[in-house]
Amino acid sequence: MKTLSWRKAALMAAVVPMLALSACSSTGGKPVDAGSNAGSGQVATTDRIKIALITHAAPGDTFWDILRKGAEEASAKDNVELLYTSDPEGGRQAQLIQQAIDQKVDGIAVTLAKPDALKDVLKKAKDAGIPIVSLNSGADVWKNLGAFTHFGSDENLAGAAVGDKLSSLGVKRPICVIMEQGNVALDSRCAGVKSKIPATENLFVQGTDMTQVSSTVTAKLQATPDADAIIGLGAPFTLTIDKAVEALNLQDKVKVASFDMNGDLAQAIIDGKVQFTVDQQPWLQGYGAVDALWQAKRAGIHVGGGQPVLTGPSIVDKAAAPAVLKFAQDGLR
Repeated sequence: MKTLSWRKAALMAAVVPMLALSACSSTGGKPVDAGSNAGSGQVATTDRIKIALITHAAPGDTFWDILRKGAEEASAKDNVELLYTSDPEGGRQAQLIQQAIDQKVDGIAVTLAKPDALKDVLKKAKDAGIPIVSLNSGADVWKNLGAFTHFGSDENLAGAAVGDKLSSLGVKRPICVIMEQGNVALDSRCAGVKSKIPATENLFVQGTDMTQVSSTVTAKLQATPDADAIIGLGAPFTLTIDKAVEALNLQDKVKVASFDMNGDLAQAIIDGKVQFTVDQQPWLQGYGAVDALWQAKRAGIHVGGGQPVLTGPSIVDKAAAPAVLKFAQDGLR
């Protein structure tokens, strides 16, 4: 935990002094207009630059709204034109990166959930002299793919934290629900849980279809009478899982745990429906990634010093949830 605290401190030292809270928004791949949306916050006087944020976000996952809000706020402060695009399929995400290269952006912030699909096009970006920062996914591969730092949580460590917490609650046979096959970060989360509770079983669902998520979880719980916990790897999925547990009247037998955060999940923790969540603080990931690219452009500053900047994990349980509820509702957690 000392290393985690030091890295958090390093991040805050890098970005907090420049923080001017100013609201902005963008739609689809359209740029954020920092000049017209900066509100009362002071916008940087540096030349306007263009940064592409390219994620593997799938429709309906509120996690990415939070991450994007952080990136937009940094863009408003830093006089950045933000180009946000996303696609959960690795090949199409690579095409979005190529489009950013063709647009001659000044920096690329990218999630590395499917690194093999992105390595060739990221090499093109590096060869073109475009600085790269990774965020959210890719903690094990970001250096090899040309990024100068990574903003995110150690997913295996986060999974181990969940395993320890569940073990302390007496859990012996958890089910870990993966909503996107091939996503290395999600695989690492479940592997971390399994490192602490060896009987952990993975369940794959189609995250773009909540009806399918519900039916698959329901069938699995019915077929696994000794399951005593189930873990969602994202807030909307956990809330769907919780409804399935309730429909089967298994609330007293099967504990529900989660990764990530939104306002509804924070309330579910307060209400005792979900035991806890592990928050990787996506707002901070989006903010830090954009701000780091601006720092690199304005003064050659490389935040992180060649190391990743950890934004989590942070366990939020029933005792802690009330303190973060408003921030989660406002899209800051």
